[in-house]
Amino acid sequence: MSSSLSTRPRFDVQLAAAYAALIGSITAFCVGTSFAKRLFPLVGAEATSAYRVGFAALILLTVWRPWRGRITRADLFATMRYGAAMGMMNLCFYMALRTIPLGLAIAIEFSGPLAVSLLHARRPAHFAMVGLAVAGLALLLPIGPGDHGLDPVGIMFALGAGLCWALYILFGKRLGHLPGGQSVSIGMATAALIVVPIGIHQGGLALLDPRLMALGLGAAILSSAIPYSLEMVALKRLSHNSFGIFLSLEPAVGALAGVALLGEHLTALQWLAVLLVVMASAGTMLSAEPSEAPPSAGS
Repeated sequence: MSSSLSTRPRFDVQLAAAYAALIGSITAFCVGTSFAKRLFPLVGAEATSAYRVGFAALILLTVWRPWRGRITRADLFATMRYGAAMGMMNLCFYMALRTIPLGLAIAIEFSGPLAVSLLHARRPAHFAMVGLAVAGLALLLPIGPGDHGLDPVGIMFALGAGLCWALYILFGKRLGHLPGGQSVSIGMATAALIVVPIGIHQGGLALLDPRLMALGLGAAILSSAIPYSLEMVALKRLSHNSFGIFLSLEPAVGALAGVALLGEHLTALQWLAVLLVVMASAGTMLSAEPSEAPPSAGS
């Protein structure tokens, strides 16, 4: 009896907490983005993105104080390049949300990290995942009959966000030797220098309204500060594959958040497209080499 009890697997509290943190990160991002989308009629997508990126930069700079650590000129340039990709990813994603439901915009944006993961595809399973992703994206393009086709401009912005997400991952991999807090805070500050002026140009003096600023701060905390913090907790315990597979649920969670919080309704074909993208993302991570990094947090 004692030997059978000793071989019984133990419940890993820390591992369970890591999974809970990642689920919380995905949920906070989708809820926060739904909350931010409600600001669009008040200040516009560009200004909402400026609120999110600007406040997130202030929060990260206050927490990490990157100026305390040394950084070479080359590393500073690399970090700013990473931040530029981050800023344009956020801006393009919010511009896509003007006309595309949340879950579908995330699904299209996932084309970026999927492309990065499949750059070195060699196995038949890898090419099968490419087929799933292409099939899912094809269902979202406005090329068929009926009213399920998405706005072409919104699709282009979502694809642009995916391209910037791919660059964000590639540039971020080159910063692995720097402290995470330093690179993320400098990167977000660079993103703010790009996005905030665009938001000010679009929103004008309305951005200084205290009520709107409070709403923008809430959106930044929910969709940036909390998800980044929870992902740091998750990455300490989860393998790259486990992290990537769970992150693949983001389009589905985004679609559910859009239905519940924004009243967005998807057609059966659009739900199928989301499912195909989720399957392609999860399958890519399941067939990845152990050394391959997962797609990092997106918009």
